[in-house]
Amino acid sequence: MTRPAMLRRVAAAQATVDRFKGRPFRFGTNDCARMVAFHLKQLGVPLRLAKAGSYRSRLGATRALRQLGYDSLAAALDGHGLTRIAPAAAVVGDIVELPGEPPFGALSVAVGNGRVLGYHQDAAGAEILQPTAFVAAWRAA
Repeated sequence: MTRPAMLRRVAAAQATVDRFKGRPFRFGTNDCARMVAFHLKQLGVPLRLAKAGSYRSRLGATRALRQLGYDSLAAALDGHGLTRIAPAAAVVGDIVELPGEPPFGALSVAVGNGRVLGYHQDAAGAEILQPTAFVAAWRAA
């Protein structure tokens, strides 16, 4: 990865931290799908998530996901052409899925040193987390 590409990834990850860190989880506004969509937009990766419309509940989020033709957030990332990588290979700016409730899982953004920005049931809002288990990861490029 070239130096300018890494600097762009660091800037996008920092913008995502600035926007979401400490913000309480709220479906449709401050959730892992919106956080990842914001992050990918910072990297210039186009997404079709807006076509699903808005949602304010778990049921609404599930309907929005299915309206896009996906049965999980992981399938949506695959469907948008992101390349799967080994979670151990994730660098700043990559997307990492942590264990979470289906069909959503728990998407997060790698911020370096094995840490991610994400939501956790024991945190008041999005926080920098040190995961101990991983499900999948995608190269956000």
